Amino acid sequence: MPVELTVVVPVYNEAALVEGAVTQWLDLLDRLRIDYAFVLYDDGSTDSTADILARLAARHPRVAIRRQSNRGHGPTILRGYREAAGAWVFQTDSDGEMDTAAFEALWRSRADYDLLVGRRVDRQAPLARRLITAVSRHSVRVAFGPGLHDVNSPYRLVRAARLRDVLPLIPDDTFAPNVLLSGLAVRHGWRVHERPVRCAARRTASGSLGGTRALRAAVRALAQTLRAAWRGPRPRGA
Repeated sequence: MPVELTVVVPVYNEAALVEGAVTQWLDLLDRLRIDYAFVLYDDGSTDSTADILARLAARHPRVAIRRQSNRGHGPTILRGYREAAGAWVFQTDSDGEMDTAAFEALWRSRADYDLLVGRRVDRQAPLARRLITAVSRHSVRVAFGPGLHDVNSPYRLVRAARLRDVLPLIPDDTFAPNVLLSGLAVRHGWRVHERPVRCAARRTASGSLGGTRALRAAVRALAQTLRAAWRGPRPRGA
């Protein structure tokens, strides 16, 4: 029988943080007595991440590991979404940046919504990441309409049936699939809820974007969002 919740977590070179972050999530989900699967996608890590994940899976029967050659953060998230089972899917990152305690309120509110998003507050992100966030937010507003503030938040609980409806509209190579998912949620009239979630400063620099790389990432996210908006089908009656 499928679990009630599948947690999708992309991981890349997070040896310093992943064990603590995952342990916090497992403790919380067990306390809430949720029937869950916790799936960690190792995107070709080159540090000791793989060994740490193997130890976590050996200790926790609800933890599963999926390993792959490096595809990038976006395609890894999409793989997780497409393989997820159960009624609900939750996506978060493996660095422990966002407060796990906020999840309980999202979970208890889920019956009234299709997508519940943790809006990042007190975020001490570098300029490059703030640039991508700002470009993503404005591109979704222009292409799909208002409705969500933190369109790329890696802290989102989505009704699986709704997610399966829109996944075919998101290309496999999408740089920021959560941005497109936010836009499609607005376009298709999903019931959406945002709740502030406190962020801690990152303690490592892995996965950081800077300089021209950040600019290229922002441009790529914008182009893919606009292309999906123009080419994708609209809901009936739109």
